[in-house]
Amino acid sequence: MTKALRHRHRRSAAVALACWGAAGALVLTACSGGGGGGGGGGKSEGPGEDKTKASNYSLGTKEDSAGPAPEVKGAKKGGTVNVLQRDAFNHLDPGQIYFADVLAAQMLYNRSLTSYKVDDQGRVKVVGDLATDTGTASDGGRTWKFTLKDGLKFEDGSPITARDVRWGIERLYAPFETDGPLYIPQWLSGEGSTFRKALPDGPYEGKHLPSSVLDTPDDKTIIFHFLQPHADTPFATAMPNVGAVKAEKDTKQKYDNAPFASGPYKVGEYKVGKSLKLVRNEHWDPKTDPIRHQYADGFEISFGHQYADSTRRFLADQGGDKNALSFSSAVAPEMTEKVLKQADTRSRRFVEVQPYVDYMSINVDRVKDVRVRKAIAHAMPNGQILQQNGGATAGLLATNYLSPAMDGYRPTDPLGKKAKPSGDPEKARALLKEAGKEGMEIVYAYANTDVQQKVSVVVTQALERAGFKVQKKEVDANIWRTAVAEVKNKFDVYRNSWGADWPVSSTVIPLLFDSRQIADGSQNYSHLNNRAVDAEVDRINKIPDVKQAGPEWQKLADRILTEDVPAVPVFYNRQFSLWGSNIGGVRYQPVYGTVDPTGVFVK
Repeated sequence: MTKALRHRHRRSAAVALACWGAAGALVLTACSGGGGGGGGGGKSEGPGEDKTKASNYSLGTKEDSAGPAPEVKGAKKGGTVNVLQRDAFNHLDPGQIYFADVLAAQMLYNRSLTSYKVDDQGRVKVVGDLATDTGTASDGGRTWKFTLKDGLKFEDGSPITARDVRWGIERLYAPFETDGPLYIPQWLSGEGSTFRKALPDGPYEGKHLPSSVLDTPDDKTIIFHFLQPHADTPFATAMPNVGAVKAEKDTKQKYDNAPFASGPYKVGEYKVGKSLKLVRNEHWDPKTDPIRHQYADGFEISFGHQYADSTRRFLADQGGDKNALSFSSAVAPEMTEKVLKQADTRSRRFVEVQPYVDYMSINVDRVKDVRVRKAIAHAMPNGQILQQNGGATAGLLATNYLSPAMDGYRPTDPLGKKAKPSGDPEKARALLKEAGKEGMEIVYAYANTDVQQKVSVVVTQALERAGFKVQKKEVDANIWRTAVAEVKNKFDVYRNSWGADWPVSSTVIPLLFDSRQIADGSQNYSHLNNRAVDAEVDRINKIPDVKQAGPEWQKLADRILTEDVPAVPVFYNRQFSLWGSNIGGVRYQPVYGTVDPTGVFVK
């Protein structure tokens, strides 16, 4: 999750990383995107305005999936884009990619079966990328067929075939492929880690999945036979690891250093932990690609730039920094006001709502009385927590579990947080009294970062006003994620955050609240164990149309929030980006919550 002292967002799986605020709380006029590329994914509301709205996602047609991508207004060819990143990329291997910064980068060199096409208004369509369309379902949604486009090539000019896509998927079964999303192999071969038993060595020992599971009857056809129906398959196949890998170029773990490109750029030079140079891939054919361009000669990505450093350089806008941007680094919080007051930044910045939500989890194994959990929820000072995280450019006050970036989102407010953003101590006290728990001691755990130490002060004060006795437990930030993900942890209340893998709530509610997810390291941080919730998850997952499922996920989320109260939604994250004045074509990528580099050019 990103923002002022942000860690990188991990989309799902083992842990969700911290998301910090990006700036001070200011009431401001609209911060528009721009740079010649349609801005920040549509209208960028002022950071002080809470105008949450439902996201706009749809499945594209075969025509939408055809290349070339629409030209970006004012675009030119040539020049090098400099990219300033704080954190070194943890992986380049598409099979291992799960952080937002690398999700942005891989769009330049990697193509998946499907992907996301974003227009100038921020509307998103799922389209065929390597595939001709978003797939055809049969057998009640258990079987999905994809056809590859003509003219697809790897960086050496060799054709991309269904065999290469099969290899890309089967290598996910290998024991070293652990850090990326595993939806497709789990849907094919079993949940959890059991799927690996179907192909324990991946394809490296000459074995393959049977055609009854994954079929490639010819060079152009891939057919998935899932164990259960999955209406959101076109979203799952947009993950970076559902693409083509050439067997002869697969160096297993070493593939991280030199992935074989299918996109408009390829790896020119990679100094692990220091820099990455992407150069043109002359064998990429724009006629096959509905999303990407190849305007710049290359991208020179360097690591180790703290947010204050990159913000200062973007503000100064001198020399090579005029040609610079960042995929995911935020404006430094202490420099927010300066950025907003500097007139020339208006056309080269955006503030956008991300698909990530900060929560306060309540351990239901320890806090068993739902009235006490409701008291904690009503006491929680959402507005003050957001202030400590950076305020208006860091996020928007959360009123339910689902981000406004989710398809089917509705601005429901079951806890009345908009009316009382600092909490409702009177209501909390009444609930505690009703439960006979006045003066109850609760253990509040927090990471020992500067931001969370400040948050701990306002949270403790709010809980004490509500009648709780608070025992504060500071935890080393280096072990924080592991500590709160332990089922037998000794904490009652603790912060977590979550970002959906795609804009459908099947990647939020089941992972956070399904009892079958309870395990060390899993995402049901609150340990909610409600069989009625599990049954409803199963029912909604079987709805064959994701558009019909969206409102059902929202209803279930609100029911969990009002009846079970396993967590308190605190704020929806925002991305505050700034870039150099000689860069055009910058827009917001709403699925990844980052800058979209696919149409960027040097003016």
